[in-house]
Amino acid sequence: MKISYEEFRAKLMDPSVSDEEISRFLKTVPSESGPFNPVVLPDPAKVQLDAEARFEIESALSWANGVARWRRQQIFADRVKTSKLPVVVSEGDSWFQFPFLLKDVVDQLSKSYLISSLDAAGDTARNMVYGAAEYMPELVRLKSKQVRAFLFSAAGNDVIGEDELGNPVLKSLLKTYSAGRSAAWHIDQGKLATVLKFLEEAYRDVIALIRRDRDFAELPIVIHGYDYAIPGGFDGDIRNPSWAKQDKWLGSAMKAKKILDTELQREIIRILIDALYDTLLKIAGDSNATYVYVADVRGTLSVGDWADEIHPTDKGFEKVANIFEKTLKKAGV
Repeated sequence: MKISYEEFRAKLMDPSVSDEEISRFLKTVPSESGPFNPVVLPDPAKVQLDAEARFEIESALSWANGVARWRRQQIFADRVKTSKLPVVVSEGDSWFQFPFLLKDVVDQLSKSYLISSLDAAGDTARNMVYGAAEYMPELVRLKSKQVRAFLFSAAGNDVIGEDELGNPVLKSLLKTYSAGRSAAWHIDQGKLATVLKFLEEAYRDVIALIRRDRDFAELPIVIHGYDYAIPGGFDGDIRNPSWAKQDKWLGSAMKAKKILDTELQREIIRILIDALYDTLLKIAGDSNATYVYVADVRGTLSVGDWADEIHPTDKGFEKVANIFEKTLKKAGV
């Protein structure tokens, strides 16, 4: 039985209504979803959508992101009035906000921290750093609440996601399969170096901007480089996300380059993720001096912990969040 859009909207506007309850009335649109940007909309089979409702939804840029963000902000504003938990600001992609369908890192950490979430599925490093740069005004706004840390997640699209035209990045980073060649050979090292150079500059710019404020000279900044993602579409792949094909971003790009061996595919991804971590660890340097910490989640997730090629399941995100929490504790937060 359908509910009216007014009833559905009332649920959305009530932060006490759980995401799980709201997700019952949603559907995904795989054809329009990106690797770090699942498109989630009200399901017309469950919600009565008139012309006005459709206009409101369709005119909203990334509807689910906006609603999920608003709900988080309301919950934060309410909790921060009375809770004694440490206050943290987060800026990131879908590992920090996967609207409604998965309990992401921020969802999991919210049990132990008060997180002002500026995150948005599909957001890019370029936009976060050189676009709105929302994190700095929010850090300043929360000085009176003694903000304790900043979480940043912004490299996914650049290494294992999509480019600005919606094409898998792997297609530009990989060479066509050549028998007998190593996994490293199949990576265009020049193009990878260009990507990593941009990310290093972007991350250093974020850190420098935060450090310009004397009050944040020693603010812990936590970054990460994801886990070893698993290309999809192999025999026995049990993942069946509603928002994407099994091999939409990694497996299909590998196949386009005629890289079909699953072990070779996974080794290529390992090399790419390790290269990203090498860059992040270089940026962090000695955390005791820089106050920049890397939450190293490599090797945390098994095959069954992945919801799709690049996002963990709820249980997987819980494992990742545990690493983040240990990192925050190391930073004294």
